Amino acid sequence: MRLIRRILFTMAFTFLAIGLQAQNPPHPNGGSVPGSGTNIPVGGGAPLDGGLIIMLIAGAAYGSKKIISFRKAD
Repeated sequence: MRLIRRILFTMAFTFLAIGLQAQNPPHPNGGSVPGSGTNIPVGGGAPLDGGLIIMLIAGAAYGSKKIISFRKAD
């Protein structure tokens, strides 16, 4: 009984997932030429410099902390 319930549960989720596919994303700039007028360039207009530097510094600090704590454990 437990095996049958598990198989039915798995099959239900498998067949439900087939119908739950996402839509295609919209075309960038609404289909117009990139860079013309006030349109955002393809790829978006979000700045990456500030957040990227902060993430790199945080990753380097975390990595060095892990290396130091690993060396202390030995």
